[in-house]
Amino acid sequence: MFNRLLGAFSRDIGIDLGTANTLVYVRGKGIVINEPSVVALNTKTGQILAIGNEAKKMVGRTPMHIVATRPLVDGVISDFEVTEQMLKFFIHKVHQGIFTFIPRPRVVIGIPSGCTEVERRAVEDATRTAGARQAFLIEEPMAAAIGSRLPVQDASGSMIVDIGGGTTEMAVISLGGGVVARSLRVAGDELNENIIQYARDHFNLLIGERKAEEIKIAIGSAWPLKKTLEAKLRGRDLVTGLPKEVIINDSEVREALSRSIRILVSNIKGTIEETPPELVADIMDRGIILAGGGALLRGLDRLVARETQMPVQIANDPLTCVVRGTGMVLENLDLLRDVLVDTQYK
Repeated sequence: MFNRLLGAFSRDIGIDLGTANTLVYVRGKGIVINEPSVVALNTKTGQILAIGNEAKKMVGRTPMHIVATRPLVDGVISDFEVTEQMLKFFIHKVHQGIFTFIPRPRVVIGIPSGCTEVERRAVEDATRTAGARQAFLIEEPMAAAIGSRLPVQDASGSMIVDIGGGTTEMAVISLGGGVVARSLRVAGDELNENIIQYARDHFNLLIGERKAEEIKIAIGSAWPLKKTLEAKLRGRDLVTGLPKEVIINDSEVREALSRSIRILVSNIKGTIEETPPELVADIMDRGIILAGGGALLRGLDRLVARETQMPVQIANDPLTCVVRGTGMVLENLDLLRDVLVDTQYK
């Protein structure tokens, strides 16, 4: 009764709790928060110093007693208390400026399709402890498909590949459920790691994760480009220990990323091989939809199209597909309740 009363003064929200970024959708308003899933923690006192954009600025630049950490690894919670604090921060940020002293919103939150019952329960418990009066879980490929406006409740097949920071989710969806699904822990973070390893092996250069991500965004590709792109790679020389700068081009970055891209494409083909033939025919008509930040890698759509012999499209605004999907479920909860994951709290 008390929760329901507080809920009347709260804003219902949809959350894409990603390894790299957290996006928040507010019912009736749209996407209001898009911040990195990073928390800066003082290890001496246990106090949280910054969350989101402010914390990301501290990555690799903090003294020994301050740690800028990601509380999610490979799409699942690795630090329950820090995740809870981060969710609480975002929930309170959404409710700034409105009359409610204890926000109690209903929350729809995305989870990887391959997560275990324990991991699922951790997300639900963290969301409730952070202040949600009801927590609804939805698998990320389903949310991405809804956010891409695919007809998920029709008796026809739709294929979505959501390439996030920690995981790549791929699913064939029909009649409001996943017919075939795969969750792969090769995604944006793994591509950054490939670039770090390539710089170490080929240039004896030690670079940070942030620099690797900048290079991936600036000149990364999965398909040969018409025009050569180059970028400066700065780090520490592993031989002399002194600062060093080298010029790297797109073909070298493509070579660095090739192993992970091959695994990704191989799993997309494997998902199609497991799909019933009637649904494969539907996918051939509609095409494979790429969502998530990884979909923006230059030429990835062309490579997947060549390897699968199917049309491939990049979703409209791929970075926000999952959170838009959670928002659409929130706006039509009664109509789309079937697409939600069964939870421990009814």
